Amino acid sequence: MGDQQYSLGKPAETLEDSIHVSNIRVGDTQSRLERTPSDPILLPITQGGVEVDRNVIKGVPIHDYTPHGKLADIRLDVALPIPGSTLLHSQQLGESLWGETAKLTVKLPDGTSKDYFLKVVPKLGSIGKQMCHGEFESLTAIDNASPGFAPKPYAWGQIAGEEDSYFLLAEFRHIACQPAEPTKLARRLAEMHMHSLSPTGKFGFHIFTCHAKVIQAVDVWDDSWCLIFGRHLGHIIDLASPVLEWPEFDIMSRLVLNKVVPRLLLPLQSDGRVLKPSLVHGDCWDGNTAMDMKSGEAFIFDVYSFYGHNEYDTGNWRAPRHRLSNRAYMENYKLHFPPSEPVEDWDARNLLYSLPFNLGNAIFVPGSSQRQLVYEDMTTLCELFCPDALRQRMELSREV
Repeated sequence: MGDQQYSLGKPAETLEDSIHVSNIRVGDTQSRLERTPSDPILLPITQGGVEVDRNVIKGVPIHDYTPHGKLADIRLDVALPIPGSTLLHSQQLGESLWGETAKLTVKLPDGTSKDYFLKVVPKLGSIGKQMCHGEFESLTAIDNASPGFAPKPYAWGQIAGEEDSYFLLAEFRHIACQPAEPTKLARRLAEMHMHSLSPTGKFGFHIFTCHAKVIQAVDVWDDSWCLIFGRHLGHIIDLASPVLEWPEFDIMSRLVLNKVVPRLLLPLQSDGRVLKPSLVHGDCWDGNTAMDMKSGEAFIFDVYSFYGHNEYDTGNWRAPRHRLSNRAYMENYKLHFPPSEPVEDWDARNLLYSLPFNLGNAIFVPGSSQRQLVYEDMTTLCELFCPDALRQRMELSREV
């Protein structure tokens, strides 16, 4: 792989030279429903300090209760990376949509203390298992490719005595502010995309990873990015169809998969172009980026990685509901990693890459307004790249 020459497009020397962020306008529904937040993100705070049985170091599972119920029941003597550590206390940390999070303070054998981050996903069975395992493997891959850009992972596993609950233990990072600052986030993200190497030289990943509760069908290796993305998007569409219950959506989504995806993604690897499989975050939005209080550098977390097209990570920056939709993020990113050829397809690819994130929101986020928004975005893509097929399918549907 080291001898491959990847097509990165023409580099931009300044922000003024970079390609405009978007030529396809934001849809009517998205313009009406979404506004970019201007208020600061509230940082996670610790609360609910609880005394924990010190016998944990001797192999007795801890039973740690918070105001929200049992937080953890974990063999920390196995999970903690430094033998002889003693758990001093734990505190609930912030809020999580699908689990519970905590800050663990541990006394090390040399007498100093160290903090760890603990995430517990309770009562979700195999989904929770895949969430914790997938995040652990994703953090491991990022730590290898770009040390310090994400918390170092230490362990994941099953909660003792609970077959359907799982945990993840990782490095604790002190957050100065969120989201991460545009120039520093763009530089570090681009560096990870550029320097990461797929272990097989192909696209995909060695296990499933999860975007929230959505299992990402990326657990295969293939030379074709078009095939991997089509498989990934198709799985999410299959999950969305029974939730949205919308015949027109089914028509539009099949056209996107069968017509738009190959039209936009096959050219990336045609006519002598070689596309680098890059390690991606998988859900890079405001809430999963921050500035580190100690180093002053940008870092990422809540990662759901695989090896894909680097531009995939910027698909989630398109939505006005995210602070990362600020032009500074995209334009700074392009300074470090220019758009892939064909450059003229960049904006349409960005719209296509936004679909998995918005569909995931529509499926699982309570009160989501993404249903109509996703339909409009799919319609835009079909009108651009398969208008005749779109017209024929819609006419046939009206005759039924």
